[in-house]
Amino acid sequence: MTTTKQSVKKKKADKVLGTDKKPVGKVVSVVPKEKVVAKVSAEEEAETGYYAKIRELKKKWRKQEKKSKGWKIGLGVLRCFLLSAWVAIALFGSQYLVMGALIILNRVFGVQFVDNATFETILSAVIYVVCLAVTIFLPWLVLKEKTTRDELGLRGLLTWTDIGLALVGFVLSLIIAFVITAIMQWLLPFVDWEQKQEVGYENISGTTDMLMAFIALVVIAPIAEEIVFRGWLYGKLRLRIPAWPAILLVSVLFGVVHLQVNVAVSVASMSLVMCLIREYTGTIWGGMLVHMFKNGLAYYLLFVHGIA
Repeated sequence: MTTTKQSVKKKKADKVLGTDKKPVGKVVSVVPKEKVVAKVSAEEEAETGYYAKIRELKKKWRKQEKKSKGWKIGLGVLRCFLLSAWVAIALFGSQYLVMGALIILNRVFGVQFVDNATFETILSAVIYVVCLAVTIFLPWLVLKEKTTRDELGLRGLLTWTDIGLALVGFVLSLIIAFVITAIMQWLLPFVDWEQKQEVGYENISGTTDMLMAFIALVVIAPIAEEIVFRGWLYGKLRLRIPAWPAILLVSVLFGVVHLQVNVAVSVASMSLVMCLIREYTGTIWGGMLVHMFKNGLAYYLLFVHGIA
């Protein structure tokens, strides 16, 4: 190993002296080889020190990158949490906002409202419109957080693929909900799993009331909730985290906001399927149909067939 290094140094010295080539003409003077070899050794040592410093700097940079990567992951998780919290705040806040406005109109201005199915449907539509405005447009106006149609999953129109996936997804969601509910009943026997879901429209009668309830529960609610959850929230989350964490986060939140354990398990199971359809197709049309099918079944059981 030492002989190899010495030969390399000699070759460098010969190159500096020009003795690596055949002499042409008369050589006037020659620099002692020992001095040149010493000079080359000094240069090598200097180079070695330089590259050692570079290696040390690279190690520091890698450590900084790991730290910054950890910070980025932490900030990403925090932002996902804030996005989810924002949806919950917008959903419940819009209800309090609209109800507060009604109380002011009634007590301050003396406006009287008729408590019937038509009024409940209009009120439901207004609340969802306010919720959509707060969820999507308020961040756009305040934080310049723009939302595209692709993020909302509103690209293109409904296709036959969406319809087919919706039919399969609806059946699959019922199966998943049945299995998960059975497991949860075993784990949480103290929960009232037969509790009736509070959907309003307690005292409806006649075709008009039934139609208003159908419009609110089977049409308006699925459209608005899909735009908010599988549209805006899922679209924003997928820009920051992989598919499965986004699916689970959206589904858990969707169950929680229903504020009823037995209903939460059912709708969270449905959300898993709807998120998968959103991930596969890139749109919310298929999930929206699944949601309508599920609410339509609930509507039939509650108001037509009369099952509590």
